Amino acid sequence: MVGRIHSFESFGTVDGPGIRFIIFMQGCPLRCKYCHNRDTWEFYGGTEYTVEEIIPMIKKVKPYIDSSSGGITISGGEPLAQAKFVCELFKKLKELGIHTCIDTAGSYPINQDIKELLKYTDLVLLDIKHINNEKAIDLTGMSNENNLNFAKYLSNIGIPVWIRQVLVPGYTDDKFDLLKEKEFIKSLNNVENIEILPYHDLGKFKWSDLGEQYPLKGVRIPDENDVNKAKEILEID
Repeated sequence: MVGRIHSFESFGTVDGPGIRFIIFMQGCPLRCKYCHNRDTWEFYGGTEYTVEEIIPMIKKVKPYIDSSSGGITISGGEPLAQAKFVCELFKKLKELGIHTCIDTAGSYPINQDIKELLKYTDLVLLDIKHINNEKAIDLTGMSNENNLNFAKYLSNIGIPVWIRQVLVPGYTDDKFDLLKEKEFIKSLNNVENIEILPYHDLGKFKWSDLGEQYPLKGVRIPDENDVNKAKEILEID
C-alpha cells in the first residue's frame, strides 16, 4: 500500500508533545480561506511512499523523539483521507514503541477504516473550524457536522484530544461563537489541552504560485490582545 505525501518535517515542536517527526499528507476536502498549505489540497499531488520507505526515516531521528517523549504526527492535508495507509504506518510505529498523533479536522464521516486507525492513535489534535455551521461552510466550504461528530466520537472512546482554534479576526473571533464553542468543549470528557492558533498569512505566496487569489487579503493578523480575549472566553490558562 502506498500513501500520497506532500512533505516531511524531522524536528517539529508545535504539533504534539516533545520532538516530532511530522508527515504532511496530500489531499484535503476542505477549502479553508486561511489555509497555509494550499498546495496540499489536490489528491493527485504529492509523492507516493510505502510504509517501508518511511520507517527508516523515522528510525534516524528516533533517539531525539525518545529523549523528548515525542513521537510522530500525521498532518496534511487531511490524514483521514488516507486512513488505511496511516493505520498501516501506525501499526508499525506501535511495534517500535513510538507515540502516534493525528492532526485533523475530522472532515470525513466515521467509517470502519477510521475506527481501525484510531485503535493505534495515542493523541488527536482536532481543529474546530467553526462552531457555527453556516460560518463553517463560508470559511471552509463544508459543513461542520463531520468535525463536531468526530469530536464527540473521540470523547466516547476516550482518545486524548488537544482542541485547536485558529483565530481569524472577523471570522472566528465572535464572542458568542466562542462561548458556544466553550460549552461544546465542556461536553467532551477527553480534552487535555486547548490551543489558540493566531491566524497568519505566511502561506499566501502558495496561493499566488498556484495562480489563485488569496481569500483573506487585507484581514489583519490578530495581536496579543485578541488572543488573550479568546483565551479568556474559552477559559484557557
